Amino acid sequence: MKYVVILPDGAADEPLPQLDGRTPLEAARIPNMDWVAQHGRLGRAVTVPDGFTPGTDVATLALFGYDPQAYYSGRAPIEAAARGIRLGADELVFRCNFVTILDGRMRDFTAGHIQQAEADRLIGDLNALVGRGEPALEGCTFHSGVSYRNLMVAGGAADLQLRCAPPHDIPNQPVADHLPRGSGAERARGIMARARALLEDHEVNRLRRDQGREPVTDIWLWGQGQPRELPPFADRFGARGTVITGVDILRGLAVMMGMKLIEVPGATGYIDTNYAGKGEAAVRALEEFDLVAVHIEAADEAGHLGDAEEKVKALERIDELIVGPLLGALRRHDRWRILVAPDHPTPVTTTAHDGTPPPFCFAGTGVADGGNRTFHEGAARQTGLLVDPGHRLMELFIGR
Repeated sequence: MKYVVILPDGAADEPLPQLDGRTPLEAARIPNMDWVAQHGRLGRAVTVPDGFTPGTDVATLALFGYDPQAYYSGRAPIEAAARGIRLGADELVFRCNFVTILDGRMRDFTAGHIQQAEADRLIGDLNALVGRGEPALEGCTFHSGVSYRNLMVAGGAADLQLRCAPPHDIPNQPVADHLPRGSGAERARGIMARARALLEDHEVNRLRRDQGREPVTDIWLWGQGQPRELPPFADRFGARGTVITGVDILRGLAVMMGMKLIEVPGATGYIDTNYAGKGEAAVRALEEFDLVAVHIEAADEAGHLGDAEEKVKALERIDELIVGPLLGALRRHDRWRILVAPDHPTPVTTTAHDGTPPPFCFAGTGVADGGNRTFHEGAARQTGLLVDPGHRLMELFIGR
């Protein structure tokens, strides 16, 4: 059996007035996703259990069949696995966003999608401060990621009990209400304050201001934890898999699940990603692997931007350049199944993640025809199928 899993991050949404009361999935021309809904099962899945912050980390862990209650350890440890970062027993790893805070509010949780060269330079200079014995940064090391998505490891921190807010969930809100709290909060805030002082008159920011760009004002620490071992996906589901993605959260999950990573040139983790390259790589991977998973960040980023038109375009590109070619390739095999499953909604109106159960659809060998339905939130709700808890969806899809 050949399996394909399409993960259009943040694709689910709400009816929008600018789309004549339709969601982006309703407004988009997505004939291939619609075909899957019409020829298979359509429903919703509870990908974010009660008590968890909605996000790609928790929701995608569930979609791959792992119960977040048992296996979730924080976002940063998953990304650390992607970078090959190993932690000591007394260390915690944090997600370390470069952000722009103006007038005390979270203006941009990506610092204008900071360029990679800028981010690498700033990470290097933060580590240089550590090397010079900066007291506030004692025991810290900073690690470059992709653009604004970086990591920090803190030593002597295993006993910290912190509550940290994801910066993408507080757009334009006063940051004072969301700074780290709990045991060790003073240390975390001190690290952030020292980084702010470094950034204030940094050469990178002088150049950005000359170019008319907003500065990188701060680092934001969140998603902290220590890694937790996952049982291999192949052992649990009997399928040897590969993952295609442009972001470290999926790379890390792939490593932890024992799946192979396929890197695609131009896979940026943004709205300008190489859709066609991902689709072509996935079609080739079908010849080698039992299961091919393709993650696309673009719809989520469009939601964070509050841009309904861009979200519709992203969904149409996913459908045309990824779902379509894979569906065609799958149908040349004797036995196959395909699953389309957004991880969570990222509503254009709020620009933040939401825990509402997103729609899914899957079709293929042994799956009954779903009737005259299209793939969107309302149609999925009407079927009455709710997979709760959501980590059981993979068992339903694989048929084990």
